[in-house]
Amino acid sequence: MRSRLRKNDGFGLVELLMAMTMLNIGLLAVVAAFSSGIVSLNRASRVTTAAVLADGQMELYRAITYTSIHLDPASVPTVAPYTTDSAYNASQITASCPGLPDECNASRQAPGADGKSYRVDTYIVSTTPTGGRAVKRVTVVVRDYTKLSFVYARQVSTFDQSTG
Repeated sequence: MRSRLRKNDGFGLVELLMAMTMLNIGLLAVVAAFSSGIVSLNRASRVTTAAVLADGQMELYRAITYTSIHLDPASVPTVAPYTTDSAYNASQITASCPGLPDECNASRQAPGADGKSYRVDTYIVSTTPTGGRAVKRVTVVVRDYTKLSFVYARQVSTFDQSTG
């Protein structure tokens, strides 16, 4: 009986199975880390592209005079997610824009440098700071075009009458 217990027959196989199990756990952890990294890089790419689109939209308003900063009323959506955004106000500054240039378009589809489509929503409201004169607050929100509930970028800027 003792000699039978002292034999190492099959012990190498048990060691091999344990080593393979440990190696498998390690490899699965590495695969999970790579998968998480890919998701993070994809998200960062979309956020960066959206920020560039939002900045480009805001630059359109910086290039025009104060009186020209408005939205075409026909381009203002009346459904969510445009109307449910915190920047939305029913009394937005609107006026007719012949040809509907991008600075007058309240909601438009824009292609990103990454080849994906984004929705650029613009809100323009008049506000008066305490003890100040009226300013126009422009908010640009960039959303995923296929999943409008995902907001990737939001930029807010105020324009004073001194801008011409």
